Amino acid sequence: MTVSRVPFIDLLRFEPGFLETVSTRVNSALKEGHFVSGPEVESCRKALLENSRSTSLALCANGTDAIQLALRAAGVKTGDRVLIPNMTFWASFEAVVNVGAEPIPIDVEWDTFHLSLARIEEAVAKFSPQALLLAQLYGWAAPETESIRDYCVAKKLMLVEDSAQAYGTLLNGKSVIGEAPVATTSFYPAKVLGASGDAGAVFSKDPKITELAARLANHGRLDHYEHGWVGWNSRVGVYESIFLEESVKHIDARLASRRKVTELYRRELSGLPLEFLSPPKGVHENGYLSVARIDAELRPQLIDFLKSKNIGYGTVYPGAMSRQPGAKEWMKHSLDTGTADRIARSVLNLPCFASMTDHETGYVIDTVKTFFKTRV
Repeated sequence: MTVSRVPFIDLLRFEPGFLETVSTRVNSALKEGHFVSGPEVESCRKALLENSRSTSLALCANGTDAIQLALRAAGVKTGDRVLIPNMTFWASFEAVVNVGAEPIPIDVEWDTFHLSLARIEEAVAKFSPQALLLAQLYGWAAPETESIRDYCVAKKLMLVEDSAQAYGTLLNGKSVIGEAPVATTSFYPAKVLGASGDAGAVFSKDPKITELAARLANHGRLDHYEHGWVGWNSRVGVYESIFLEESVKHIDARLASRRKVTELYRRELSGLPLEFLSPPKGVHENGYLSVARIDAELRPQLIDFLKSKNIGYGTVYPGAMSRQPGAKEWMKHSLDTGTADRIARSVLNLPCFASMTDHETGYVIDTVKTFFKTRV
């Protein structure tokens, strides 16, 4: 089979019968008049609860809302200081701002791309924060996740884990999301477990937190016309719930397919000036992204070569939070050592998605090898 194009991600690799099943269920729900709430949403919630190995969860409209709901439900108040990684998606920063708190970006480590306990301890001593938003990136978990959790308990530091990229990730055989005191995820279609549109969830070992998150996501309701809190509308729809629940049934195979791709890249492209990172010890990745770094001056040349061969790529993420134009107005403090910026200039992600074929993976591998051979 000849391959001449490989996208960075393909969202249309559905399992046989998947779309037909979703369509049948959606048609049935529409005929019953189920649009925003109903048994389909609760059925989806229960399926996710079991699959994620969580104690409790609340569904919401998207991953950004999930972070905001989790922060508020965990007790973050207006004016509180919240530590966030300097290498993450902008939603982490804006979620803190949107709950009235102050985001304080702190740098990640060059060897792991994640926060370290030492860096957190330094920031706590310097800024006296009330909370930490820990981003679990790239389908992994921070190497010191368990120690960070223990530290936060000891210091009475509220901890919320932004696990938008870590659904299905395991740490020492246990669900990263399920073992978190409070965690959030996004079901944006490009995630390892995606809905048909936007959707998200808050997970917690404390059911009181997810109960409050669910109420905040529904206008702070105690009853239909009784409101105990100022919340907002962050309900998930029936169509997204059906699509998501049907996707859960295939998640194990999808994760296995993704992991195969990342493992192939690491094995077949080892020894090249494109250095692939591996998950930290004890972490069983979900295959969300292939993560490599390359000399900042060489990266544009490899990208141009990939483009010439119709191969997609990513640079996740292309900028530090503390250096984003929108951060200046809201950021009073930061712990920016330049590491996140250095990572942003060197990171490169090759195509990786569920049901990616051996021919496609082989084409990407051969193309990368050809690029470096031409430079010898």
